[in-house]
Amino acid sequence: MAGARGCPQAGSGERALAELLLEFSRAQYRAKDGGGGGAGSSAKVERIEKRCLELFGRDYCYSLIQNVNGEICGHYPRQIVFLEYESTDRERNMFESTVQVSKLQDLINRSKMARCRGRFVCPVILYKGKHVCRSATLAGWGELYGRTGYNYIFSGGSDDAWADTEDLSEEDSAFRNADSQLFDKVRGHDIKLLRYLSIRYICDLMVENKKVKFGLNVTSSEKVDKAQRYADFTLLSIPYPGCEFFKEYKDRDYRAEGLVFNWKQDYVDAPLSIPVSLTRSLNIDWSEYQSWDLVQQTQNYLKLLISLINGDDDSGLLVHCISGWDRTPLFVALLRLSLWADGLIHASLEPAEILYLTVAYDWFLFGHMLVDRLSKGEEIFFFCFNFLKHITSEEFSAVKLQRRKSLLPGFTVEEICMLKQRDRGSTTSLSSDFSLVLESSPGAAGSFTSEAVELMPAGAQTQAAWLVPVAGRESRLEEVRSAFLATYSSTIGLKAVPSSPSGALGGLLEQFARGVGLRGSSSTL
Repeated sequence: MAGARGCPQAGSGERALAELLLEFSRAQYRAKDGGGGGAGSSAKVERIEKRCLELFGRDYCYSLIQNVNGEICGHYPRQIVFLEYESTDRERNMFESTVQVSKLQDLINRSKMARCRGRFVCPVILYKGKHVCRSATLAGWGELYGRTGYNYIFSGGSDDAWADTEDLSEEDSAFRNADSQLFDKVRGHDIKLLRYLSIRYICDLMVENKKVKFGLNVTSSEKVDKAQRYADFTLLSIPYPGCEFFKEYKDRDYRAEGLVFNWKQDYVDAPLSIPVSLTRSLNIDWSEYQSWDLVQQTQNYLKLLISLINGDDDSGLLVHCISGWDRTPLFVALLRLSLWADGLIHASLEPAEILYLTVAYDWFLFGHMLVDRLSKGEEIFFFCFNFLKHITSEEFSAVKLQRRKSLLPGFTVEEICMLKQRDRGSTTSLSSDFSLVLESSPGAAGSFTSEAVELMPAGAQTQAAWLVPVAGRESRLEEVRSAFLATYSSTIGLKAVPSSPSGALGGLLEQFARGVGLRGSSSTL
């Protein structure tokens, strides 16, 4: 692990994003293979990695966890970024990291076998001093014992293939004692890593309690750990369809509205389970989750994640599915983009830059298998960025206008603005006691409204909090989405479904073609 720190500068435009998407669509990123296939590809991957570090460095000081040859994980970034604090002095004073990078590396090395494919708990977002982490689910008995045995031999030396066929279930009585000791040790290290990163909430997206293949349990999860090793954490079972379901999304002309997952399938055995105390403020009827379409389900889960990370405590959260490279990056990316749109993280990045960082780091460098998914029509990656149109409203904003901290206790922002208006028409000015401070949100240049105003005691302007107008959030997310659609269509392309009698572009394709001026008779944009 290097103690490298950086706050360098960088930009990223259409050309860089196009190069990234083309590289992404050719091969899965693998750290142990130098990031790609061939010298030319390797050079491109190096540019992608360097640009990610530059973009992170705009707003954060960080250390690097070195994974150059995939020693820690074969399909995690070769340089894993550990964000320590925002690079402004004010943020450092407020949320300076207490994590020692050398100790973090030691915990990672000890705990990596606890999770499927070695995809350990990895911090990827820093917000208010809290870490949002990603990982795979817990490894089962077979993977722990078989990763270097049967699976290694019959997969040509690769640790990427499942250890299905040699799996022995945790319930096998002949191995019960050895099994218990092994899990105590390995999962104990995993728990130490979670605690060291101050993770309290574990959000499990699996629709299964355990992944079963050929009648054998090949992975487990925290919610069914028999020894209840994870009882001190707050476990949230929020089942979400796997990547296979997104073929239906693609086959419906990329329309998620009205697309409902079939919860009656035999393998689906993990019900939604969220502590009531975490849902009261969200005004969502969680008992109806099986009737939600893909839009509602994704929206409500994102609201939940935002609520968790935006809480008053200092606790972070972990998001995972099975392997951690489909559903997990979907919600990590949406959370990153949503907080960015509020001006709360990556505040200096432009829309094209946050788009590049999210595609490159959250999806490509963490091993999403885009080539395989595209070949099967499982377009969860495309869904992620097209879905931004559904989270532009204030209800997805982490900025709670009524709960903004004010130096006028008991007053809301609206009431303060009323005082401002009253002061303008009064012969007795408040200016001797208060200063009128207008402060724009980083990244929302020129978006001043009456809501972006606070009255403060004179001399306290340095503590001013800024507000991002809802219109600013909407326009920023729409700009990200438009940039993605334009570049995606010119590189990877969307496949039209030949279901219309007229052969015309349907749904999203028609909408996109009108929006950016692209129309044609080809089935691929």
